[in-house]
Amino acid sequence: MQASVGDKLLVHGRTVGHHDRTAKVLQVLGDDGAPPYRVKFDDDGHEALMSPGPDTVVRHQPEAENR
Repeated sequence: MQASVGDKLLVHGRTVGHHDRTAKVLQVLGDDGAPPYRVKFDDDGHEALMSPGPDTVVRHQPEAENR
C-alpha cells in the first residue's frame, strides 16, 4: 500500500453494524509512501497513527487538491 499526504483511506467495516470510515492522510511516516500514516478521521475528527490492513483502500487525490 502506498499513499501520499491528502489521500483518503477508506476503512471497510469488518463486522455487521460497523460502518465504513474515511480518514485523510496528514503525514506519511514510511518510506516511499508506505505505512504508517498519521490520519484524521472524517466522522469524528480524531487523529491516529495507522498501519492499514487488507480492509483498507487508498483513494488517491488529484495533485492540485493535496496542496
